[in-house]
Amino acid sequence: MSTAGVDKGRRRFLTAATSVVGAVGTGYVVAPFVLSMQPSARAQAAGAPVEADVSKLEPGQMMTVEWRGKPVWIVRRTDENLADLKSQTGHLLDPASSAAQQPAYAVNDGRSLKPEYAVLIGICTHLGCSPTYRPEIAPADLGPEWRGGFFCPCHGSRFDLAGRVYQGVPAPKNLAVPPYQYLSENVILVGDDGGAA
Repeated sequence: MSTAGVDKGRRRFLTAATSVVGAVGTGYVVAPFVLSMQPSARAQAAGAPVEADVSKLEPGQMMTVEWRGKPVWIVRRTDENLADLKSQTGHLLDPASSAAQQPAYAVNDGRSLKPEYAVLIGICTHLGCSPTYRPEIAPADLGPEWRGGFFCPCHGSRFDLAGRVYQGVPAPKNLAVPPYQYLSENVILVGDDGGAA
């Protein structure tokens, strides 16, 4: 077979054109798969930080916001509550918050940026139930050492007003503290701490 009549320039052009068309076609086939791996706008919004205005929250009151499908409790603690946090350490499993259930800035007695406000994920660390807010002091059903906190009705776990778990209950860890920051004196941004962790 003779190669004398072969136009090598045309052959190179056709090879290059076919390669380009093939690459574009591959891009059209692969693009939907890659895009399907990106979170949807709805999913991105569900994980977005949430603002909470605490200006109307009275001492002793709690409000709930939702972040990433979880309840986040914000409790405005009284001066008495803050004093009681220090007196409860003998009854607690992890009073110094040694287990990593909070950002580094929340490893303190109040497990918070500002002592007055607790910011906690409201899910029991035992089996995922949602404890109830029990701010009363020494109720008959919780005993004389109870100084306010959270009681899980599913299996009886107890947490103080800093979300620290009591000894001898099923929950193995303190309630989690989400990342958060103050945007102003009265506005908390839950889900973003500005890299402070």
